[in-house]
Amino acid sequence: MSHRPSGQGLIHSTFRRFLDSETSAGLLLMIVALLAIVIANSPLASAYFAALHVSIGPMSLQHWINDALMALFFLLVGLEIKREMLDGQLSSWSRRILPGAAAVGGMVVPALIYAAFNRSDPTAAHGWAIPTATDIAFALGVLSLAGPRVPVTLKVFLTALAIIDDLGAVVIIALFYARDLNYWALGGAAVMFVALIGMNRLGGSRLAAYLVLGAALWCLIFQSGIHATIAGVLLALTIPLKLTRGMPEASHSESPLHRLEHGLQGPVAFVIVPLFGFANAGVSLTDVTLASLSEPVTFGVGLGLAAGKLVGVLGAVVLMVRAGFAGLPRSASWPQMLGIALLCGIGFTMSLFVGQLAFEDQAIQDRAKLGILIGSCVSGIAGYLMLRFSSRRARISI
Repeated sequence: MSHRPSGQGLIHSTFRRFLDSETSAGLLLMIVALLAIVIANSPLASAYFAALHVSIGPMSLQHWINDALMALFFLLVGLEIKREMLDGQLSSWSRRILPGAAAVGGMVVPALIYAAFNRSDPTAAHGWAIPTATDIAFALGVLSLAGPRVPVTLKVFLTALAIIDDLGAVVIIALFYARDLNYWALGGAAVMFVALIGMNRLGGSRLAAYLVLGAALWCLIFQSGIHATIAGVLLALTIPLKLTRGMPEASHSESPLHRLEHGLQGPVAFVIVPLFGFANAGVSLTDVTLASLSEPVTFGVGLGLAAGKLVGVLGAVVLMVRAGFAGLPRSASWPQMLGIALLCGIGFTMSLFVGQLAFEDQAIQDRAKLGILIGSCVSGIAGYLMLRFSSRRARISI
């Protein structure tokens, strides 16, 4: 006799699939990023950069990837944030407090480090948010290489931290990286968002209707001066998590939010994010010297990711544990938590995205990319080594 899985079991199985897909996607992203760097420093470099600037309708190929396809990435991010906050690993304050504090520390300290190195240059200072992001796919991909010695509770902690980190990045993009605002388009976007909320409140569950209005919302936000990818997050907030009243609890896995999230995970993880990585990771290393590595933008981004994330995340965890507000994740040791804090310095996808918004000058963008690549590589290698050789039973008092 077969048994239908419980609602909690469905949440756990969904979360497990999420971890597995993110791990595989992270490994793919590493390969794609490396390929982009190799091509950008090969005889194919001119063709690579020319292809990115080919016009397709009103935008270049790179803008279609960064502004349109990445809206689907942000839609998935928004769906994950909403699900985890309402019905998952972040559904209670006791679950939110430790990863939440770690995420805040991991955003504030890197931003301060970057700002300290670039305070004398107003243009460069605009990139303060670049080292504040953690790339969940990349981080989980590296984490998977450490093998089963890492407890699942730490994977859950890292995922929860990265989700809160993504929420912070979305707020930063909306507040600090808007262009000159078109208030008519912004007003139209507000009306469209209210219509989506109204559909949700009235019990609408037709996913196609939400997507049609979401496409209109994207067009209006694209014209408004706020980055168009924010439309993905706003749409996600209106997608119903539950079905209408009277439906059995087990059927909630068929809600519009779950169906859309499930449908987006594969294309986003294995097509859209790798495309974005391939289109944006390519940076020429032919002119890189020791002097260029010490440029304030490059050094600020690299140090912000490699050291700022470590100090911010681990420092917040130590403070929360010592103050008695939270405990370490079950079965985890302090050396393993140190490894997780190091992995948080992998800021590839969202850091590249913020760098594109922060700087219009391609030369400054390239310096930021170099810092992202260096900081992410140092963090990834150091985090992997710490987790690979740390014992689950090791206990260090802090």
